[in-house]
Amino acid sequence: MFRVLFFSPRIAPNTGNAIRMVAGTGCELHLVEPLGFDLSEPKLRRAGLDYHDLASVTVHPDLTSAWSALMPARVFAFTAHASTSFADVDYQPGDVLMFGPEPTGLDQETLADPHVTSRVRIPMLSGRRSLNLSNAAAVAVYEAWRQHGFTGAV
Repeated sequence: MFRVLFFSPRIAPNTGNAIRMVAGTGCELHLVEPLGFDLSEPKLRRAGLDYHDLASVTVHPDLTSAWSALMPARVFAFTAHASTSFADVDYQPGDVLMFGPEPTGLDQETLADPHVTSRVRIPMLSGRRSLNLSNAAAVAVYEAWRQHGFTGAV
């Protein structure tokens, strides 16, 4: 299945929502520290409801550790500054869908990391800065999963 990577997420409810999303889709969620919250925060637990036990969530101390655990894989870095639409990618199981912290997104150094295969964007109306992190991740995961016929869904 697909792997979602949140690089230094800052807002607990977004990560809680992502936990619920990966539990429902069979994806993995990888979190790269530093996190802007404690994983035991009530807001995170409430957003994830009772899905924590059904989700695959791994916390990595840094990006180097995440790459060690995730490679080899194609890495799609989601950024508003890309020209390629996320919908123009032919996703493969094992792909990493990488998202940056709220509210800044991925910085230039991270986007230039040699592990990043491609930079992609989710189209939006002009003048809008970005989507909510958990919403963007859900849009991306469901497109990748759709391309594979929603494997495993009922």
